[in-house]
Amino acid sequence: MKPVLCLRGISKSFPGVKALSGVDLDLYPGEVTALIGENGAGKSTIVKVLTGIYQPDEGTIEFDGQPVRFPSADAAAKAGVTAIHQETVLFDDLSVAENIWLGHAPRTRWGLIDRMEMRKAAARLLESIGATLNPDARLGDLGIASRHMVAIARALSIEARVVVLDEPTAALSHQEIHELYELVEKLKAQGKAILFISHKFDEIFRIADRYTVFRDGQFVGSGKMTDVTEGQLVQMMVGRSVDQIFPARTRQTGEPVLTVAGYSHPTEFADIGFTLHRGEILGFYGLVGAGRSEVMQALFGITKPSKGAVRIEGQIRVIRSTTEAVAAGIVYVPEDRGRQGTVKGLPIFQNVTLPSLGAVSRGGFLRMSEEFALARSYTQRLDLRAAALDQDVGLLSGGNQQKVVIAKWLATKPRVIILDEPTKGIDIGSKAAVHAFMAELAAQGLAVIMVSSEIPEVLGMSDRVIVMREGRIVDEVEGDRMTPETLVRAAAGLAAAA
Repeated sequence: MKPVLCLRGISKSFPGVKALSGVDLDLYPGEVTALIGENGAGKSTIVKVLTGIYQPDEGTIEFDGQPVRFPSADAAAKAGVTAIHQETVLFDDLSVAENIWLGHAPRTRWGLIDRMEMRKAAARLLESIGATLNPDARLGDLGIASRHMVAIARALSIEARVVVLDEPTAALSHQEIHELYELVEKLKAQGKAILFISHKFDEIFRIADRYTVFRDGQFVGSGKMTDVTEGQLVQMMVGRSVDQIFPARTRQTGEPVLTVAGYSHPTEFADIGFTLHRGEILGFYGLVGAGRSEVMQALFGITKPSKGAVRIEGQIRVIRSTTEAVAAGIVYVPEDRGRQGTVKGLPIFQNVTLPSLGAVSRGGFLRMSEEFALARSYTQRLDLRAAALDQDVGLLSGGNQQKVVIAKWLATKPRVIILDEPTKGIDIGSKAAVHAFMAELAAQGLAVIMVSSEIPEVLGMSDRVIVMREGRIVDEVEGDRMTPETLVRAAAGLAAAA
């Protein structure tokens, strides 16, 4: 059987990042191909290439053996390629039928939208996939599973031949997941080529006919699911050499600084408990949707947990805001430093001193000389590369913006610093500087939490690693158990190797 869609040698780069490097992907009619890889493996990028959102720098795409280009998402949709994401892109205030036919609704002979025919056509599409939905229902009144049904019906309305399902079960109940499996079988029976992206190995082995593995933006291997085991897939996902040198550390941890017990949130995480010691770097690893960042944001007062206790150096602290978190000695360097960590339009020195204005004020007035002195002392320690401290922070590279955010929070003299994906999107040189500074902070007695999706970084920098899956802690790894296979198996919900 020949594939309906072939991608060959696809490469895609962004400033400082090679997202894809010569990858291949084949999708076959009437079959499900699972795309497997760690966070950052290039899965999202290849989906955006497939759907016309990104243009590849190199490589070819063939549809039915003929070369094609998808210069836009609309062009990909017209060719018959559509993606259904974890968070469906639909309109809450429109009806089910209107969402299905938006942009290509049936028309009367006078060119007006034929609402009666649109409703009937929507009902036929919904019936074809076994969805018992009212075409007139307002989409915003429906649950997540029903919204997926509407998104799939919309894909069928444009006669899609290739359907991408990107983490479709992330927010579904067990019954809804079962219903989705049945729907996928119907799509297969209709001859659709399906690309299924999931971190859940039980789903992959339940639903997929073929697999393709990406690692670090490169194609690793592909084949039939009947010819591969869980262990082999894990090895393909993580079996890379760690070519980055991490700073040598004398790992001497002290007394407990942060103790978290029974920490829960109504929708994001449950029963989180751990202890962080002075001078320790505690890694948090997990796949997409594991809840790591959500836990950290709650500890920093961005969101409110429903229950649980936080102790700083043995004393219970109630954290209801970021101000209270900083006062308690907890600071948070977010993953999205561009939107959450820096204030564009302000110079570097003002970004650094923003949380520490009391320390650089006299009689209620800011003293610019003290602002510069404070900013200089911390940015120099981080080897910030900038023309001057009065330069707009928005003009810095991603790595240097990250250093500004770290300097900002270090200036508050915290007890605990949380680094969420501290080296995401920055070059190797800046990564080395951040890693070296993390080691220095720990050596000085600061307690460090590092959330990272990069296994070499987690293993190279952490004293211990907590693994999360679906909002819960599933393993705590240290010593000889700190291996790539152990982390991935726990994060994917696989039983430990015998």
